[in-house]
Parts: sequence; C-alpha cells; structure tokens
Amino acid sequence: MSRSSEVDRHRALGLLQAGLPISEVSLRMNLNRTTIFRVRQRLHETDTVSDQPRSGRPRCTTQRQDRNLVRNHMNNRFLSASASLRHTRERNNQRISANTVRRRLSTSGLRARRPYIGPILTQRLRHQRMLWAQEHAAWDRIQWRSVVFSDESRFCIDHADGHVHVWRRSGERYQADCVREHDRWDGASLMMCCCNGSLKGVYTLLAAACLDL
Repeated sequence: MSRSSEVDRHRALGLLQAGLPISEVSLRMNLNRTTIFRVRQRLHETDTVSDQPRSGRPRCTTQRQDRNLVRNHMNNRFLSASASLRHTRERNNQRISANTVRRRLSTSGLRARRPYIGPILTQRLRHQRMLWAQEHAAWDRIQWRSVVFSDESRFCIDHADGHVHVWRRSGERYQADCVREHDRWDGASLMMCCCNGSLKGVYTLLAAACLDL
C-alpha cells in the first residue's frame, strides 16, 4: 500500500460508504486506485486501517553466528570489522557486509573507539621509575637548570601510523585487553641531555624516561 496517512484512509472509507466509486475517491483524494481498494480490503480483513507490524528484511546471520562475532571481538579487542568479515565468510561461506558486523557488535554494546595508549611498564620498571623519582624529588631549580633536554626524534618501527580502534563497552577504557600497550611515542625515541656541562646519555640521568624503550 502507498504510504498514506491514517486520516486520509478514514476519509477515503467515508467517501466509499457515501456511495462514491473507487475511481471518484481516487481523484478527490489524489491517491492511487489500488491504495483505495487496499484500504477497504484491509478494513474487512483486520477491522482497522492502521499499518500492521512488518517482519522487515530477513537477517543474514543466525544468533549463533552473532555470538561468534561477539566472541571473536571479545578475544581480540583490536580486530577490525573487515578482518572479522573475512573470517566469517571463510567459515560460513556467507556474504555479509562490514556494516552488518558493526551492527551485531553494537547490539551487544561494543563500540569502536580510539584506544587508550599507555607505556609498556612491568612491575620491575615501575619500581625503577619510583626509585628514580624519589632520588630526584628534592632537586631544586638550580639543580634542574643544569639539565638541558633536547628534542626527541621519533622512529615508528613496529606498526603503521594509521588509526587503530578497539571494540569495547562503556567503562572499559582502561581494561587490560582494551589498552594499546606502547611506549609513549609509538616507537624508538632518542634523547640526550647536558648535565653540569658534560654530555651524558639518558640512561644515567633520565633512566625513568627511557624505561619505555
């Protein structure tokens, strides 16, 4: 049936009950004759002219396949929808789109978000950083003036610089499997400093800043 308002449908029924033919009602209402006929037919079949619930487009995945999609992304939070799509096609021999994967994940509460990028710190490195901080906590401005920090050079050697998303639910930003464990600058970082007029490597003075390397 054409998308006509419920008010127009009742007006059309009123004209039909007044004895006007379908063709005349169609001209007066500027509606297709088939629409007027189906309005009357629906009234006889359902006692109403309101739209009936529609089943919609058939789902291209089963509930079991939906659970597998969610399970794959829960096991690997950084798995892209395209990669999951290829895996599903190979496993089920079924053509689905990346948008379908995103909708299934969204239904389960998973959203693609920018991950929190944190330094790679073991318990030992955390302890060493704390020791370094405690040793230099009492330094005054005069002592810090003898240290000159140079600009850092960034070398990304272990991954692409493109955006990476993580599939997570609300409140899982800092969860272990949702954190992208990397050093702060996403790669090797070189820094030299001048202390008391002599050039030294950061391994002696800035140990905490280099524990990420």
